[in-house]
Amino acid sequence: MKPPSCRPALLGLVGLLAVGALAPPSAAGAQIRHERLDNGLTVIVRENPVAPVVAVSLLVKMGTRWERPATVGISNFVHAVMVKGTAKRSGSELAEAVAALGGKISATGDVDYSEVRASSLARFWRDVLGLVAELALEPKLRPDEVDREREWLLSRVQKRRDNAPSRAVDAFYAALYGSHPYALPVLGTPESLARIDHAAIAAAYRAGYRPERMVLAVSGQVAASEVLGEARRLFGGMARGGAAADPPIPAPVASAKRVEIEMPAQQSQILMGALAPPLDHPDHAAVKVLSTILGGGMAGRLFAELRDKQGLAYTATSYYDPVREPGALVLYLGTAPENAQKAESALLGEVERIRREPVSADELARAKGYLLGRYVMDRRTNERLAWYLAFYEIEGQARDLPERYQRAVEAVSVADVLRVARQYLGVLTTLVVRAR
Repeated sequence: MKPPSCRPALLGLVGLLAVGALAPPSAAGAQIRHERLDNGLTVIVRENPVAPVVAVSLLVKMGTRWERPATVGISNFVHAVMVKGTAKRSGSELAEAVAALGGKISATGDVDYSEVRASSLARFWRDVLGLVAELALEPKLRPDEVDREREWLLSRVQKRRDNAPSRAVDAFYAALYGSHPYALPVLGTPESLARIDHAAIAAAYRAGYRPERMVLAVSGQVAASEVLGEARRLFGGMARGGAAADPPIPAPVASAKRVEIEMPAQQSQILMGALAPPLDHPDHAAVKVLSTILGGGMAGRLFAELRDKQGLAYTATSYYDPVREPGALVLYLGTAPENAQKAESALLGEVERIRREPVSADELARAKGYLLGRYVMDRRTNERLAWYLAFYEIEGQARDLPERYQRAVEAVSVADVLRVARQYLGVLTTLVVRAR
């Protein structure tokens, strides 16, 4: 992947966040094998003969969803330390080993999961899978690396705070989710990072890296039976840690609020949105279509009306972030400071219009085409294919969700869009970063 999502800054996200409604690749024409090892670890292999490469995505149930303010950021912190070395080699030696395979390896924390990700030329699949296992199962977690990574993470936290779009996103999620863990920043806070020591890092690693909390997905020019056999050899010896259920998390409560922040910046940032359905909700597809109508590329209403026609924004988009718990439907404008008040009023006007008036059949058809077209674009690489397979498994979703999702998008009606607009955009949270 990536650095952790950290509620990514919205500038430049139209292409990423409008993609495919988080629908994973279709299994049509592909050989996909699932196996649950005796210790509880799930292995998924997708044979993809299109390109001579292989990608590995190991997802673990570690992320801000399980964190609290005192320890927020610990999942990402753990993975920042993990990549600094294993029991067999240093971080630089690990990087050199994977580079010799024509690939790369990384480890990060996120919201609903943490990930070890790697890729290489397909003929080296056994080697790269071995490096993933080494990093996941034998990290050194040296105390001095904990201190060094803390300083690096603190600098990243400060960088996000100094960046207006990033600060706006973080503040918006904090306002929207309140006491729910999704309000917390993936990177952590200066206070939590200062509190997390080597003992906490080691304990968090041991709690997370249990086989029943892990999903390993491999996609590429490989033979599924061979990969499954190697996965059993590498990971099958892990001891089961116990399948205790995660404690329930109280649902976030929608509340109308407006938060304003002032900071030095060239643009003002306006985020307006609301709680939205979780990943497996029947309204998932309809809300994705609603979000696409509002902010799906240059044909989206926010771009066409507020940017092109009225000149009130430099950036205008919308995204819906479906996750395991209630997601977020977010509308975003980046605007000149002198236009901020007018742009906020115009954005609210677009919300009121879509809640009041049915969209046209042409607009609906265009949004569906954009949504499903971006979905196809997003599943072209083995990295994305492996991640999607692991993501849906770690989220506990049915394996036919991709096909059901696509059918659901195609079935969304004008009445459905009006219904979900009225249901989910009635209680709004607004965050304004005012430039000074």
